[in-house]
Amino acid sequence: QVHLVESGGGLVQAGGSLRLSCAASGRTISRYAMGWFRQAPGKERMFVASMRWNGGSTEYADSVKGRFTISRDNAKNTVYLQMNSLKPEDTAVYYCAADASDWYAKSESRRQTVYDYWGQGTQVTVSS
Repeated sequence: QVHLVESGGGLVQAGGSLRLSCAASGRTISRYAMGWFRQAPGKERMFVASMRWNGGSTEYADSVKGRFTISRDNAKNTVYLQMNSLKPEDTAVYYCAADASDWYAKSESRRQTVYDYWGQGTQVTVSS
């Protein structure tokens, strides 16, 4: 069993930056694909970014491409989401997720059903 805990959320002005962390415990995630999703108030949870287990391939939602960067430190069992040039529409609860298979395809990584483990989420609020 993998336990994921997100941190780093908060309130930031438009144009600012935040770095989210997702710390895993219970099992190493070094062979897992990892993803970030977000859920804005009144909306469905949506894909943000994903990364293959070795960091060799990534995928981003069009709305965050060029502004957000997913990375991982397998030695620390942690995944990150660097968010720059934040906009009010980025306001949401952000979740990290782990796919326990070592298979990764960009298109598939956008699907929530691919992931086996989820964190509780961290709130990001961007003020205008």
